[in-house]
Amino acid sequence: MADVTNEAFEGATAVLIAGGGPTGLTLACELAVRGIPVRVLDQRGGPHRESRGKGLNADSLEVFGRLGVEERLSAIGARGLVLRKYFDGAHINDTPTDAGLLIGQWQVEEVLRERLAGLGVRVEYEAGLAGFVQDETGVKARLADGRSIRAAYLAGCDGGHSTTRELLGIPFEGHTEEKPTMVVGDVRAPGLSRDHWHQWYTSDGGGIMLCPMPGTDTFQLQASPETDGRGEPLPPTQEGFQRLFDRHAGMEGIRLTEATWLSDWRVNVRRAARMRDGRVFLAGDAAHVHPIAGGLGMNTGIRDAAALGRTLAAALADPVAAAEPGGALDAYEAERLPAAEALLADTTERHRRVLAAVREPGRGTEAGLD
Repeated sequence: MADVTNEAFEGATAVLIAGGGPTGLTLACELAVRGIPVRVLDQRGGPHRESRGKGLNADSLEVFGRLGVEERLSAIGARGLVLRKYFDGAHINDTPTDAGLLIGQWQVEEVLRERLAGLGVRVEYEAGLAGFVQDETGVKARLADGRSIRAAYLAGCDGGHSTTRELLGIPFEGHTEEKPTMVVGDVRAPGLSRDHWHQWYTSDGGGIMLCPMPGTDTFQLQASPETDGRGEPLPPTQEGFQRLFDRHAGMEGIRLTEATWLSDWRVNVRRAARMRDGRVFLAGDAAHVHPIAGGLGMNTGIRDAAALGRTLAAALADPVAAAEPGGALDAYEAERLPAAEALLADTTERHRRVLAAVREPGRGTEAGLD
């Protein structure tokens, strides 16, 4: 890739990125390989080791090929996963699938951080965005610890609860279901085969899934929530995971241990009303959240980052042309806002298909890949 040379930003920050997840890290790599000065801020205390989004599709791998990390990711992840389906406790079938590269989100982030470090950029943790002002020449960001940073552009890659989006006052249009649909976590399950993604479903529509995460001895767990006597969902716990496993899988002698990530998930279908405000942009979950069916979340954020990287590189190379109507600064939203709208509709339909499929013996998450 050709370097962008801009004397005005030599030794300074051209692009400030809020958020050190897959979207922010991909954008940082896209810019750094072009020689663009970039800083990455993250409000967390440090990196996580949670599986979260767990797959990369062909589009993401193409992006990572350009960035020089595809081989490293492929060496960590796995392909050709077999879905082992059970229904009301009985093994029904095994379904091969080739939906891309199975890999934990934390592993993707680790590889991208290593690539960034090789380019002289390190994620700055405990650096939460508290506010910013922008003018015709740049953005001045204020951090939670009182520091300030000036940059030409700011990219909000800071997740579904984006501080950047909230500070801009951009509506997050759509809906969120009140109750969690699923509990999720990372667990160990000694004695359970790691050759399959186990999917136990029951005729009442409930179930539990355990997916072996490559390069680890853990499984990602996804299950219908436990409920109390009033039918209200209970928060996820390791003990609750075991009860759900015993109820749906019924495999004696398998004990789930060392739950290192416990969370829940609810249907959330929202997108930002716009993805740009002057010199500030939104990407990834900060701009859109949607059902998980099809595994498109992390992958769509990576596509956003690639598009935003092109936009910002062009804007820094020729600021005057980029600012013209229909120029590079307009191109990002023109490309990615319709993509986000289509994504919400697509994943909502995929989610509907999966919910119907799991009530049929021998069917499961592959219904969301069709």
